[in-house]
Amino acid sequence: MAKLAVPLLILLFFPSFISSQAALPLQTTIQKDRSTSQYVITAYLQTPLKLTKFLLDLGSTYTWVNCDDYTSSTYQHVPCNSSIASLLGPYACLNLCDGPPSPNCGNNSFLFLPDNPIKPVDYRKVNGLNTALIDPFALPNAQGSLTLINNFIFSCARTGFLKGLAKGITGLAALGRSNISIPIQINKVFPSTPNCFAICLSGSISQPGVALFGSKGPYNFLPGIDLSKSLVYTPLLLNPLGKDSEPDKPILSSEYHIGLTSIKVNGKMVALNNSLLAINGEKGSGGTKISTVVPYTKLQSSIYKAFILAFLKEAASSAFNLTTTKPVKPFAVCYPASAVKNTQVGPAVPIIDLVLDRQDVVWKIFGSNSMVRITKKSVDLWCLGFLDAGVNQMVSNWVGAPSIVIGGYQLEDNMLQFDLQSKKLGFSSSILSKGTDCAKFKFPTKRV
Repeated sequence: MAKLAVPLLILLFFPSFISSQAALPLQTTIQKDRSTSQYVITAYLQTPLKLTKFLLDLGSTYTWVNCDDYTSSTYQHVPCNSSIASLLGPYACLNLCDGPPSPNCGNNSFLFLPDNPIKPVDYRKVNGLNTALIDPFALPNAQGSLTLINNFIFSCARTGFLKGLAKGITGLAALGRSNISIPIQINKVFPSTPNCFAICLSGSISQPGVALFGSKGPYNFLPGIDLSKSLVYTPLLLNPLGKDSEPDKPILSSEYHIGLTSIKVNGKMVALNNSLLAINGEKGSGGTKISTVVPYTKLQSSIYKAFILAFLKEAASSAFNLTTTKPVKPFAVCYPASAVKNTQVGPAVPIIDLVLDRQDVVWKIFGSNSMVRITKKSVDLWCLGFLDAGVNQMVSNWVGAPSIVIGGYQLEDNMLQFDLQSKKLGFSSSILSKGTDCAKFKFPTKRV
């Protein structure tokens, strides 16, 4: 049986990294999976480099990959008392491995406790503690070749961690606010480039969107549009209590929060309990976060009910003249598709305004992001793609849930820039209004 010891860890210096090329920005595809609506990002791991598909998780702390079939000639474990281990958090140490040496097993190896945000792992059936590894990681660059990070830090996981994930996915790509997420490790390799990344999720199940690392622009999309010039900025807020916090040991959240101050439907204010819109620093609850693993925006019950009533009222007004029909789960509000007109930015329905830190900083949600098309058998509907999150929800035994989670569907065909140096989010609202979409990014002619 393996012996575990929990080391005392303090943040020290980042280890040195070596890159074979420095052609930034790095850029890779994000593909929406047809059956699960999960967003799949591709990268290269191992020696020799192998194309690997990951679940894109905007808020996770560290990347993990299934090591049950991981084969590489260069992987290294992270020694428990090394300077690297001091970066990784207060988890555990495997003193003596009880099997043959492998990526999953190494003496004096630091251990992570990865998780699956789609389907919680049953740690009674799957070994939860897994070894930290260092191995090459690569992404395509602007010239179409690969840029290599020789000493990329990530966690192993077991096959059981893949339950609920889209076919072909073998791990999770972490883009969160931590010192070992993918964007931070890239920035440590290239410190002279912007500590920044951007994503543009495509709603197409055949044409991918894009993730870009190490650049504030230009973000060139067909037909000749630089979306970096279309961004509006709002502060990224910090939640002092992440889901791994304990009563006597707060841990900063790695997720991205923004300061939503009000919601408007068709230009009219929705009556809300504004206290729910702020992050509660003592409980970690409240506020608004952005997520790529939640498919549709979720609203705390009282916010949801007020929002739904406002939307129904405006949709029934003379400007739209829409009458609801029997809804299809999980949605509560649906309209016959034949009754809804189409526009450049999707179905003609009331516009939803997310008002942020100032009255003139507004994230507009048009029909393309608010309405979901449901077609099956004799049913053809447009349904409002917002869900009731309930009340007093928790993300752990100690930490409360956000009041609003902006889900992946509402992010599609929106350009989002996460400026980690300036701690601000740049957002475009729907780029359909600019005559382009996230599947029209201009990748280099030469592709890996």
